[in-house]
Amino acid sequence: MRASRAIPALCLVLAACGGAVEPAVPRAAGAPLVASLAAPSAASTTELRAGRLSEARSALEASLAADPDTQGALNDLAVTYAVQERFDAARQLFEEALARGGAREQQASLVNLAELYALDGYLPAAQAHLDSARAVDASRPEPLYALALLADARGDRSSAATALGAALEADRSGAARRDLVFVYPEERLHLDALVAEASGDAATAQARWRDLARGRFAPLAQAATRHLEGN
Repeated sequence: MRASRAIPALCLVLAACGGAVEPAVPRAAGAPLVASLAAPSAASTTELRAGRLSEARSALEASLAADPDTQGALNDLAVTYAVQERFDAARQLFEEALARGGAREQQASLVNLAELYALDGYLPAAQAHLDSARAVDASRPEPLYALALLADARGDRSSAATALGAALEADRSGAARRDLVFVYPEERLHLDALVAEASGDAATAQARWRDLARGRFAPLAQAATRHLEGN
């Protein structure tokens, strides 16, 4: 599945936004989700997780220089820019990977574009991207984790629980969750809290919710408060 399959996904986004571009909300009013790597087993991932972004980027650029068609490397290169909050550069690369990549690369790019839209407060656009990512390959858990986070941030606890349950069922080993990239610490807190709550670990869930309630992103802090208050 290549560029021709990217067009319906983008059309969904335009439909969700009514074809209009709204002013971006202040960053702290956004609801960051999670980022997805297309090639999590690549050597560059070790550098990325260690915070050695220059080394990760060099490895990914070398991979692209050797084979310009490795769109997984292009997506993962974009993730390194997102981690540095260079979001315009990240968006351009995600869109290129979406247009040129195969199914795995397209799905990862859609999840990552949803992250950028949610961070800017465009939650309907984020939802549309994640729905499109889910349609690419319904067996993959990454879009489901992001959908759970988005639903919870929007106050839809029922949809969040459904998406998280499906993600955990599809990811029984936890490998996909371990491969996720968190642009901000609040993203990890949010997912850890939801997973702990779903698994019945109330103590861990409460601790994560308290930490998240003190975070910088208002929608996530409000979601944490709802959980702490039992709403």
